[in-house]
Amino acid sequence: MTEEDDSGIELGEGEPVEGAPLARVSARLMWGIEKSTVVDREGETPIRTPDGPRPLADILDDVDRTYFDTRQTFHEAVEPAVGTGPVPTTADDEATAGSEE
Repeated sequence: MTEEDDSGIELGEGEPVEGAPLARVSARLMWGIEKSTVVDREGETPIRTPDGPRPLADILDDVDRTYFDTRQTFHEAVEPAVGTGPVPTTADDEATAGSEE
Protein backbone atom coordinates (compact mmCIF):
# COMPACT_ATOMS: atom_id res chain seq x y z
CA MET A 1 0.00 0.00 0.00
CA THR A 2 1.24 3.50 -0.70
CA GLU A 3 0.37 6.81 0.85
CA GLU A 4 0.29 10.33 -0.51
CA ASP A 5 2.03 13.36 0.97
CA ASP A 6 0.55 16.89 0.95
CA SER A 7 2.00 17.68 -2.48
CA GLY A 8 0.07 14.83 -4.11
CA ILE A 9 3.22 12.78 -4.69
CA GLU A 10 2.67 9.10 -4.12
CA LEU A 11 5.08 7.67 -1.57
CA GLY A 12 6.32 4.11 -1.59
CA GLU A 13 6.56 1.69 1.26
CA GLY A 14 10.22 2.36 2.04
CA GLU A 15 11.78 3.72 5.17
CA PRO A 16 10.34 6.99 6.51
CA VAL A 17 12.23 10.19 5.79
CA GLU A 18 12.95 12.53 8.67
CA GLY A 19 11.70 16.10 8.48
CA ALA A 20 8.82 17.72 6.66
CA PRO A 21 8.72 18.58 2.96
CA LEU A 22 9.09 22.30 2.34
CA ALA A 23 5.76 22.26 0.47
CA ARG A 24 3.92 20.97 3.54
CA VAL A 25 5.28 23.74 5.74
CA SER A 26 4.66 26.48 3.18
CA ALA A 27 1.06 25.30 2.78
CA ARG A 28 0.43 26.15 6.45
CA LEU A 29 1.42 29.80 5.97
CA MET A 30 -0.50 32.79 4.58
CA TRP A 31 1.18 34.93 1.91
CA GLY A 32 2.69 37.66 1.94
CA ILE A 33 4.67 37.11 5.05
CA GLU A 34 7.88 38.40 6.59
CA LYS A 35 10.79 36.05 7.13
CA SER A 36 10.75 36.80 10.87
CA THR A 37 7.10 35.70 11.06
CA VAL A 38 7.93 32.45 9.26
CA VAL A 39 10.69 31.85 11.82
CA ASP A 40 8.31 32.61 14.71
CA ARG A 41 5.65 30.21 13.39
CA GLU A 42 7.62 27.40 11.77
CA GLY A 43 11.29 28.00 12.61
CA GLU A 44 11.67 24.87 14.73
CA THR A 45 10.11 22.63 12.05
CA PRO A 46 12.71 20.23 10.61
CA ILE A 47 12.81 20.40 6.80
CA ARG A 48 13.97 17.50 4.60
CA THR A 49 17.28 18.23 2.91
CA PRO A 50 19.88 16.10 1.11
CA ASP A 51 22.09 16.55 4.21
CA GLY A 52 19.35 15.37 6.57
CA PRO A 53 16.68 17.35 8.41
CA ARG A 54 17.43 20.98 9.32
CA PRO A 55 15.29 23.47 11.26
CA LEU A 56 13.62 25.96 8.93
CA ALA A 57 15.08 28.85 10.96
CA ASP A 58 18.61 27.62 10.16
CA ILE A 59 17.77 27.34 6.47
CA LEU A 60 16.29 30.85 6.44
CA ASP A 61 19.58 32.19 7.87
CA ASP A 62 21.01 31.47 4.40
CA VAL A 63 18.20 33.38 2.61
CA ASP A 64 18.67 37.10 1.89
CA ARG A 65 14.99 37.95 1.35
CA THR A 66 13.11 39.43 4.30
CA TYR A 67 9.60 39.26 2.77
CA PHE A 68 7.84 36.63 0.68
CA ASP A 69 4.83 37.92 -1.27
CA THR A 70 3.79 34.48 -2.57
CA ARG A 71 4.37 30.83 -1.83
CA GLN A 72 6.28 30.56 -5.10
CA THR A 73 8.59 33.41 -4.08
CA PHE A 74 9.24 31.59 -0.80
CA HIS A 75 10.10 28.35 -2.60
CA GLU A 76 12.35 30.12 -5.12
CA ALA A 77 14.28 31.76 -2.27
CA VAL A 78 14.47 28.75 0.07
CA GLU A 79 15.07 25.83 -2.31
CA PRO A 80 18.69 26.83 -3.12
CA ALA A 81 19.41 26.92 0.64
CA VAL A 82 17.78 23.49 1.09
CA GLY A 83 19.75 21.94 -1.75
CA THR A 84 18.86 19.31 -4.31
CA GLY A 85 19.43 15.62 -4.40
CA PRO A 86 18.14 12.52 -2.70
CA VAL A 87 16.93 12.87 0.87
CA PRO A 88 18.42 10.20 3.13
CA THR A 89 16.16 7.66 4.77
CA THR A 90 16.70 5.83 8.03
CA ALA A 91 17.96 2.82 6.03
CA ASP A 92 20.48 5.10 4.25
CA ASP A 93 21.78 6.27 7.63
CA GLU A 94 22.15 2.68 8.89
CA ALA A 95 23.99 1.60 5.72
CA THR A 96 26.36 4.55 6.01
CA ALA A 97 26.99 3.85 9.69
CA GLY A 98 27.94 0.25 8.92
CA SER A 99 30.45 1.30 6.25
CA GLU A 100 32.38 3.58 8.61
CA GLU A 101 33.87 0.68 10.58
